[in-house]
Amino acid sequence: MSRDHVKGAVAAPAPADDADAPFLELLARGAAAEAYDRPVLLARAEGVSGERIAALEHARLLALRVRTELEGRRRREAELSALFETAHDLAGLRDADAVLRAIVQRARSLLGTDVAYLSLNDPARGDTYMRVTEGSVAARFQQLRLGMGEGLGGLVAQTARPYVTDDYFRDDRFRHTATIDAGVRDEGLVAILGVPLTLGPNVIGVLFAADRRARVFEREQIALLGSFAALAAAALDTADLLTETRSALAGLERANEIIRDRSAVIERASDVHDRLTELVLRGGGVHDVAAAVSQVLGSAVEFTECAPADAVEASRAQGHAVRHEDDWIAAVAAGGELLGALVLRGRPGLDPVDQLTLERAATVTSLLLLARRSAAEAEQRVRGELLDDLLDARDRDPRLLRERAARLHADLDAPHVVLAARLDAATPETAGPETAGPERAGPDAEQEAAARRRLWSAASHLAATRHGLAAARDGGTVLLLSLEPGDTATQLARRTALQLGAAVRATVTVGASAPVHGLTAGPDAVAAAYEEGRRCLDALRLLGRSGDGSAAEDFGFLGLLLAGDRDVAGFVDRTIGRVVAYDEQRGTDLLRTLDAYFASGMSPARTKDELHVHVNTVAQRLERVRRLLGDDWQRPARALEVQLALRLHRLALPARN
Repeated sequence: MSRDHVKGAVAAPAPADDADAPFLELLARGAAAEAYDRPVLLARAEGVSGERIAALEHARLLALRVRTELEGRRRREAELSALFETAHDLAGLRDADAVLRAIVQRARSLLGTDVAYLSLNDPARGDTYMRVTEGSVAARFQQLRLGMGEGLGGLVAQTARPYVTDDYFRDDRFRHTATIDAGVRDEGLVAILGVPLTLGPNVIGVLFAADRRARVFEREQIALLGSFAALAAAALDTADLLTETRSALAGLERANEIIRDRSAVIERASDVHDRLTELVLRGGGVHDVAAAVSQVLGSAVEFTECAPADAVEASRAQGHAVRHEDDWIAAVAAGGELLGALVLRGRPGLDPVDQLTLERAATVTSLLLLARRSAAEAEQRVRGELLDDLLDARDRDPRLLRERAARLHADLDAPHVVLAARLDAATPETAGPETAGPERAGPDAEQEAAARRRLWSAASHLAATRHGLAAARDGGTVLLLSLEPGDTATQLARRTALQLGAAVRATVTVGASAPVHGLTAGPDAVAAAYEEGRRCLDALRLLGRSGDGSAAEDFGFLGLLLAGDRDVAGFVDRTIGRVVAYDEQRGTDLLRTLDAYFASGMSPARTKDELHVHVNTVAQRLERVRRLLGDDWQRPARALEVQLALRLHRLALPARN
């Protein structure tokens, strides 16, 4: 800058030629105002002439004035740029909230305040609420709702003029309320500037800028915030117009959609008819029907046996689908029997054509269920007939039996277990005086027969899933199931009792045979296994273990009496096999010690005399036996089994030698 431009602005003596140089350099660097004192201080420290110092002082004042002017221009340039950017956002308005957030962010940045926020009037509730906040840290402040005329914002809204306070809590020009003051206190605000958002003569909200310390807002800052408020009002007005336009377009689109839907309904009805016909012809299931109807109706459809009972009963009584909350339910029935329901999910509004579609699908589903039931009953009869032949027809050709089993995916050469299952209900043998007599031929007998049919049906289903066989026999049910590797007959019997009990919702007791290999090898193999299973079943009921499942191996020495093949070696191995193996591997005398211990009345003192060893040796051997057989090996019932196994083991020794 030449001296001519500032000539007369500041009266000063003629400066030296180079007095401006250091200040021009500071201006070029954009240095802080404090840095402009340094050249004068250095000159004084160096003791330069008074004329030189006066020239430097004059140059400093001019430089500071130029700096202030440049900062003002830069600030105005930034403000104009922000206003232009906001106007550009407004011109391409897509999201009113995004534009309002940008306005609040730019207002806070340009005014250099801690917080900026925008509140809007809510005509429906008669108050104002926070729409956008920037820099706020207090949740209560962000959720404030102000009554009309309350707080600084109420004063701005009432007068439609900007208002500023440099100390909010000491300013009594507006009405303070406990709620507003608490929110302002949480946020820590002190100085607040508010300008109105106006549309025509109406104030629709207030734009605020606030600091957490005392501050004086300049006129230019108030004007800038007013410009942002005008743009915010324009953004809201534009958004309202866009909303109205979109609403009108949406109305037209809905009308057009109704027209299209009416024509599409007819096409869907035809499509459903074709799809359901194709499903029936190619042997589809009920879930295929539900999936096809789901595609046509555009909502989830499922077949269930657990639909709300009142809605299902209403649908069956009326012969139409009925609405239940947000769903539609169509009963699936055949004659007087209820088979389930088709449920259309999440479609509270259903036009008559789609309702008819759902009802047709329910009819097709009932036909498919009846067909499936007939096929299942036929397969159950075939499985039952094959098992009856294995039990009774001892002169049948084994090859033909294998072929019949193969068609049912059963392998008669694999290990199988024969299981006898019976409901835990009163029978002629166990009925008391109150259940015996002619009256049992009435309703009780019918209920018992129905329970047996349910047991047979559940057993047949279980046998089909396990590639086995099932038949009704002797007032109960007999099953032939394969034994998987690692499984035992007792484990299979217990699982079967639990599964059948859960299926018929009653107590079912199951007795199992020992595993049978090669069912067709011996003519009496299956029949003998069935008799063994029945003996185990009777033993369980006599022992009060109804609802359980077991095999002969589970009854200890009683299993020798129950088992058809009298598996002595298996009993010995299950009872004292670990002791036998321990003696054989280590050369110890645990078996001889056990014999002497029981022969001596289970007295360690007499046992040591019998064995001619120290009593501590007897104690150590008995402790080893406890570890091998378990803590309960000396209990009376278990001790009896151990003694019997010891005797059977001794009897078998000569044969082994």
